[in-house]
Amino acid sequence: MSNQATVTYLYHSGFLVSVEDTLLVFDYWEGDNRSLPLRARITERDFEPYRRVFVFVSHNHADHFDEVIYTWDRAKYNITYIVSYDIPTGKRGKRMAPGDVANYDRMEIRAFDSTDKGVSWYVDLDGVRIFHAGDLNLWHWHEVSTVRQVKQAEDDFYAACAPIIELPIDLCMFPLDPRLGGMYDAGINYFVMAAKPRVVIPMHWQERTEVPASYVRQAGKEIPYTEVLALIQPRERADLTFGDV
Repeated sequence: MSNQATVTYLYHSGFLVSVEDTLLVFDYWEGDNRSLPLRARITERDFEPYRRVFVFVSHNHADHFDEVIYTWDRAKYNITYIVSYDIPTGKRGKRMAPGDVANYDRMEIRAFDSTDKGVSWYVDLDGVRIFHAGDLNLWHWHEVSTVRQVKQAEDDFYAACAPIIELPIDLCMFPLDPRLGGMYDAGINYFVMAAKPRVVIPMHWQERTEVPASYVRQAGKEIPYTEVLALIQPRERADLTFGDV
């Protein structure tokens, strides 16, 4: 069997992933002061080719939770909101905490832990296994943290990753944040080496396009079993085919 997906980068940690008649929207944000260009923003025309749309919010940070998502015509486009347990009560969506599982037609959603607020998402849709990390990362601020704080950050990260890396992953979206300094890629490197996703796309790189571009060049030499893609410009996309392994 061969499964196909199309992934489109939007901005920061925001992506569209389409599989057959289903569109997934992850952590959509239009930027500070609506800085995302109009041509790159989601409009309801994006939903028209699909039978159903699922909108995911990994946690209650402004750069991952943009309330513009609630202006879309939910009934017309069959939109379901899947949100982290820390989203304020009263906001629309099925709330999920780490360990929760939700099933829809041909799709299973699992919420896993994060090392920041909220959750990370694992979605099995028509046999395409998708992981969006949210803010799960090895947040080690070596320049300002104590040795004990760094050790705690590492322990928390490895513990959060432990149940995820046992699962098959076709498409992974994971933070690569240059604010972490010289160890900016430690989190994504560990996750890729441990989980062996078939495709990984860096995100959360603070508008520094040279960061994912450089990482792709380097990782291509060191990670033979994972394809690393740099989707840099808003609306840049990749068509992916995952055959049997």
